[in-house]
Amino acid sequence: MNKFERQSTADVQALPDDIAEELSRLPSEVLSVDDAPSLAPPAPLSQDEVRTIVISLMVTMFLAALDQTIVATALPTIGRQFHDVSNLSWVITAYLLASTAVAPVFGTLSDIYGRKAMIITSLSLFVAGSILCAIAPSMPMLILARGLQGLGGGGIMPVVQTVISDVVSPRERGQYQAYFSSVWMVGGILGPVIGGVFAEHLHWSMIFWINLPLAAAAITLLLPKMKKIPVFHRRREVDWLGGVLLMASAVVFMLVLTWGGTRYPWLSPTVLSMIGAAVALAVTFVWHARRADEPFLPLPLLRGSVAPFAMTAGGCGLGAITGLTVQLPLYYEQVYHLSASEAGLALIPLAAVSTCGAAIAGRTMARAKHYKRVAIIGTSWAALCGLGLTLTTLPLWGLLTLMAAFALGLGTTFPVCVVSLQNSVARPQVGTITGAMNFFRSLMSSFTVAAFAAILLIALGADVPLAGEHHAAGAVAIPADEMRHAFRYVFGAATALMTTAALCLIMMEERPLAGPTVTRQVEMAE
Repeated sequence: MNKFERQSTADVQALPDDIAEELSRLPSEVLSVDDAPSLAPPAPLSQDEVRTIVISLMVTMFLAALDQTIVATALPTIGRQFHDVSNLSWVITAYLLASTAVAPVFGTLSDIYGRKAMIITSLSLFVAGSILCAIAPSMPMLILARGLQGLGGGGIMPVVQTVISDVVSPRERGQYQAYFSSVWMVGGILGPVIGGVFAEHLHWSMIFWINLPLAAAAITLLLPKMKKIPVFHRRREVDWLGGVLLMASAVVFMLVLTWGGTRYPWLSPTVLSMIGAAVALAVTFVWHARRADEPFLPLPLLRGSVAPFAMTAGGCGLGAITGLTVQLPLYYEQVYHLSASEAGLALIPLAAVSTCGAAIAGRTMARAKHYKRVAIIGTSWAALCGLGLTLTTLPLWGLLTLMAAFALGLGTTFPVCVVSLQNSVARPQVGTITGAMNFFRSLMSSFTVAAFAAILLIALGADVPLAGEHHAAGAVAIPADEMRHAFRYVFGAATALMTTAALCLIMMEERPLAGPTVTRQVEMAE
């Protein structure tokens, strides 16, 4: 025995009795690690898997986009079958109210119960609502079924955007947002065309039956890949009271925007009381959110140097394009004497070119360090184009050209705002902030439509049918010069919205985006 072995033996023998007794009590069994979480990160999704997931999500979003407009051209046929034209507007309003109210709900629940559960829930509600719409025996049942369909449609948008944030790095995410903008545009344009064809040549119920094979295709493509998507949700107690207060305030506010100036005067007791109720519900929601341990929508998420500016900029962009899309057909018909179908076609430059702007911004985000500059330039360019629309009188081709240039700049707003918002919060809160973003955008769109209509009514000084109602009410002759003068205020309002968006983007903090600086090409065609 060498000196080291003798020293070791002496040290062991020199242990105090109390320490030796404590050591003898330690468990000696071997613990199984079969159920322990893996220390290695999950294997990244292959390009083919990402492509399959994106295609399935695009089909899913196409469903929601299509059903926002597909019913419009079939409304006269539906009204004749049910012998009820007074409640036709509720077929569209019920969907919009429900889809707007539940957007933050599905976003938050996806952070609690996971993306898979919420995408299945939203699609199930959407399909169930579609079936009930197709077999509805009366107008009230159709309106209720449209509300159920809206619950599912309102959940699709935030959950789809949240899933994309789970599978794609922030720097690459902008490119995919352009694809989804294209899907939304195509769905919005094809909706009235498909609805009119079905109502005229087949049966109006086909506009709802078509959702079933599309939903089945989306689920078939998506579900096998969902288990490979990284999991970031965190189980916690659901603040149902906060969610109900938020939805109730949104529904009442949307009803104010829908009925104000049309069914009831803006200063009528009904509208004023509804405004008071909406404010009271919103204040109660804020009071509750400040005191809840885990509120439905954490108010700190809406503060800071990113969220308020990104939400405002995105809301202004979507509000401007939605308000113009709703009111421009009247301008085209009265000033340029286009037919209803020609006026619809004249909207294509506004809708289609905006997706080109989104694509440019998405690709720039994948390569540039200062990614928000493309949106600042784009919104500033859109504001200049809007100023040109306000100050000049143009022939039809000149107006469409300038409108396309306006849309190009406007489209850059959307991917930058969405990615910046998602990049500003922790992973378990991405669904919540995405749902809140869609909620405030929908409110802003509704507000802008109502504001543009009010501007026209004030400028024209007459009770003329607006917001698409002029087709059903018969053509109301308005002198072209008066319409041009009135629409200058509308174009001026759109210019103010884009100027606000540009200022917000300038003030928004530009946080670094994770991901490769130069991305490989996203080949969707293969």
